[in-house]
Amino acid sequence: MLFLSNFKSTVLLWFLVLATCGNETDKKAATTSSSVANQTEKSVKDVVVAANRTDAYIPILQGKRIGVVANQTSVVFKTEGHTHLVDSLLSLEINIKKVFAPEHGFRGQADAGEHVKNSTDTKTGLPLISLYGKNRKPSQEQLEGLDMVLFDIQDVGVRFYTYIATLQLVMEACAEKGIPVLVLDRPNPNGHYVDGPTMEADHTSFLGMTKIPLVYGMTIGEYATMINDEGWMENGKKTDLTVIPLEKWTHDSFYSLPIRPSPNLPNDVSITLYPSLGLFEGTNINAGRGTEFQFQRYGASFLDSTAYTFTYTPEPNFGSKHPKEEGKLCYGKDLSKTQRRNEVTMKYVIDGYHNSKDKSNVFLTSGFTKHAGTKKLQQQIEAGLSNAEIKESWQADLEKFKKIRAKYVRY
Repeated sequence: MLFLSNFKSTVLLWFLVLATCGNETDKKAATTSSSVANQTEKSVKDVVVAANRTDAYIPILQGKRIGVVANQTSVVFKTEGHTHLVDSLLSLEINIKKVFAPEHGFRGQADAGEHVKNSTDTKTGLPLISLYGKNRKPSQEQLEGLDMVLFDIQDVGVRFYTYIATLQLVMEACAEKGIPVLVLDRPNPNGHYVDGPTMEADHTSFLGMTKIPLVYGMTIGEYATMINDEGWMENGKKTDLTVIPLEKWTHDSFYSLPIRPSPNLPNDVSITLYPSLGLFEGTNINAGRGTEFQFQRYGASFLDSTAYTFTYTPEPNFGSKHPKEEGKLCYGKDLSKTQRRNEVTMKYVIDGYHNSKDKSNVFLTSGFTKHAGTKKLQQQIEAGLSNAEIKESWQADLEKFKKIRAKYVRY
């Protein structure tokens, strides 16, 4: 595996702040995002993502037939605004043959879990092959005629966020076909810590394909290197992998994503809470989908109304055509003023379970197990263990993983 470095950047990425609309909801979200940034140790204003380092990767792509795995986050930043990576590559006369799209699609418009069909990009005329439709792993036929596959997608560093599963399946398919993979690295907004339950092999799924903690503290380039070099892909396969590193970022740095990585992660607060509130996806409790504060609140109509002062009603919106508890008054908690976190907490799921009128209605057992990566977590909550007791049970596996991770962390 080759990890390229020390190339001169062609474009300097200036820190971008999420644009907000004029209504009160968006103003509140913007204010909250700022408070998250202000708490951090180091604010990054000049991170250079690998996509901006064209002199480092264009020579590798020239003269080759390229497949690109990309979505709406795959951009080259300019002094003002940005250009999509595909458009940038075409302008530089790189021979792109097709684009592969992950969950949510090439333009990031599809709901979570919504199947995306193959199509043609209206702007470029390139064929779009969905990796969240009939197949999640590129077929050997779909890779036919390619000399290299380029992967550039913004991740958020949570095991059940499916972009790393797409990465792994792309790498496995390319290893089988004998096609090199080039990864353009980007910051991990949750890259400053490692925490959560470690996935058990018996519960492998698209929400967790390797035995890593819920929050693994690695960029997508570091992660790709680890699963390749550790032989964690199917049957120990290894691909011819090159990673172009980013610059002027460390794991202690704060990085506010300038483009939402998926429809229901709209800002810094949702991203910092996602590791903890994302576990509600395996329950019947709503985690803000169907509102403008996705993963910044939780609640349900069946929670004890006397235990909460905060209420809201989920309705269909962008990224959530049919949210849980649609049209129902939900009792729960507003977490939209949360500061940047450095741990996974179980107190929210414990609270929801404890205050449910019908505890048998809380967990979607199969779904919760896939998100947690283990059956133990649901059992611990049902048994009444505290947040501290549950977190203590993770520590031995976390220490084992940290030793492996240390070999691949480069920022």
